[in-house]
Amino acid sequence: MGAEQKVAIITGASQGIGADLVNGYRNRNFRVVASSRSIKPSSDPDILTVAGDIADPRTAERIVGQALDRFGRIDTLVNNAGIFIAKPFTDYTDEDYASILGINLNGFFHLTRRVAREMLKQGSGHIVQITTSLVDHANSSVPSVLASLTKGGLNAATKSLAIEYAAKGIRVNAVSPGVIKTPMHGRETYDFLAKLHPVGRMGESRDIVDAVLYLESAGFVTGEILHVDGGQSAGH
Repeated sequence: MGAEQKVAIITGASQGIGADLVNGYRNRNFRVVASSRSIKPSSDPDILTVAGDIADPRTAERIVGQALDRFGRIDTLVNNAGIFIAKPFTDYTDEDYASILGINLNGFFHLTRRVAREMLKQGSGHIVQITTSLVDHANSSVPSVLASLTKGGLNAATKSLAIEYAAKGIRVNAVSPGVIKTPMHGRETYDFLAKLHPVGRMGESRDIVDAVLYLESAGFVTGEILHVDGGQSAGH
C-alpha cells in the first residue's frame, strides 16, 4: 500500500448515486470504503465493503476502524446515505420522523465526528454531504418538510464545519441535487419529476458524481453548497 494513494469513505454505496460514486473514486485511483445496509463484498482489493445501518453509531465505529486497519488513512468522506419520504406534514408518523432523522442526521453525526478526528490528526481531508435543492426551493407538489429539516441541517452544518476546520487542512462541502434518476424513483414518475426542473429533465447519477469529483479537486473551495438541480434553486 502506497501512502500516496488516498482513501474515500462513501455511504449509501450499494446502488444509485452511491454505487456510481464508488466507481468515480476508483477511477481517480482512490481506495474506497463502501457502506450500506445491504452491500456485498467486492472482488476489488481496493474496495472494502462494510454492511450496517448508518443510523447506528456502531456502524460508524466499524467503518472507521476497518478503514484504518485496511488502508491506514482516511482522506475523503461522502455522506451520501439518506432517505426521502414525501408526505403532507400531518401525515408523517413518529416512525417516519425517527427513520429520517436517524439516517439523514444521526448517520451524518456519528460517522463525520469519527472521521474528522482522524483527518485532524493527519492535517488534511475533505467531507461532502449530499443534500437536496428542496431546501432552497420548496414545492407544493412535493411535500418535503422532513427532507428540508434534515438536509437543510446538513447544509448549515457544512458551512459551520467548513469554517471550524478551514485553517486545519479540512475542506467541507455539499452537493444539492434536484431529482435524480435512481432506484428510488419509479419510471412511471419520470414525466412528472422532469417537469419540476426548468431544464425539463431529471438529473443523472453521473451529474452528481461529476459535482462531487469537481469538489474533490477544488482545493480553494470550502463551505460550498453546489446546486446540481437543473435550475430548480434559481426559480421557475
